[in-house]
Amino acid sequence: MLPGGGARGAYQVGVLKAICKIQRGPNNRISNPFPVICGTSAGAINAVVIASHAHKFPVGVKRLERFWRSMHCDRIYRTDAWTVLKSGLNFAATLLSGGMISGNVRALLDNTPLREFLHETLQLEGIQVALDEGALHAVAVTASGYTSATATSYFQAQGPVANWQRPRRRGRATTLQVSHLLASSALPFIFPAEQIGNEYFGDGGMRLVAPLSPAIHLGANRILVIGTRDEKPDLPPESPTEYPSAGEIGGYLMDTIFMDTLQADLARMKRINQTLNLVPEDQRRRVGLINIDSLVIKPSKDLRRVTKAYVHEIPRSVQILLRTLGGWGRDWRMASYLLFEAAYCSELIDLGYADGMTAEQDIYKFLNP
Repeated sequence: MLPGGGARGAYQVGVLKAICKIQRGPNNRISNPFPVICGTSAGAINAVVIASHAHKFPVGVKRLERFWRSMHCDRIYRTDAWTVLKSGLNFAATLLSGGMISGNVRALLDNTPLREFLHETLQLEGIQVALDEGALHAVAVTASGYTSATATSYFQAQGPVANWQRPRRRGRATTLQVSHLLASSALPFIFPAEQIGNEYFGDGGMRLVAPLSPAIHLGANRILVIGTRDEKPDLPPESPTEYPSAGEIGGYLMDTIFMDTLQADLARMKRINQTLNLVPEDQRRRVGLINIDSLVIKPSKDLRRVTKAYVHEIPRSVQILLRTLGGWGRDWRMASYLLFEAAYCSELIDLGYADGMTAEQDIYKFLNP
């Protein structure tokens, strides 16, 4: 399970790299340890790359590492001053016009470069190859429908896997395309929504109130989560603070979208497991209830502090935009999601690898029960 996190998604690559080393078998053979792979937002892109190379898992991890270590913001969104300025002016003009100016401002940033990059580099046909060879059971990415107000998990699976429908969430079998990834990673207000069929979709984390459910629907009974945020709570301020800026609120919302619902779902699953342990095993078998084990690997450092060391590498035009929104200096949350630069991403990869190796025994026992 790979949740979203914008540029923070580089951390997941480091953990996957550590898993490659931990899982190395006889004759240095490394097979895919994840028959079910699910992702949201930036995690959806990582998930699809791994799924498309599930029949040659180390190659997929190496490709991801190569992509992220050579990353630049202009590979994800347009950074030229005119495009960024025009987007900001359009927002301001629409707001000040009181509805007199027709038209719909789509987003602050233009992610056309990401669309082109994914079309050029992804090998999506590899998903079906991995399914046919038995190296993968299913892969899913989730996006949130703006009209239906429903989180849709689009999945590609081996054999017949039934669609599912629950309140505000559903699963739909399909052949995954670049449009599904763009929809899943369309951060609200930051990147434009993506049209799939008759509906526009945005970041999958917005409506996915049960982030673990796609993996469980696809047959998982053990779930490894690679998070993108440390869980140490911030201390309350000792003196009055300034009113939060739009940038701070935006970064706060991203934190909520990407990790808060996931943590709540993990806590809920643990409570259900504890309840099931009180039920006799024969009764559990009769109704088809099982325990779902989980392991969470998350950053050992506050990534906002890592961001502060590299934030000067954000293109000047985007720096100005963040300053305008108040997302610069006081809180680096929003910047941490948009800092798609090689040095920062490499630092996160190295941190993920170190955290993965620190948890080597836990990971090995989890993957080899």
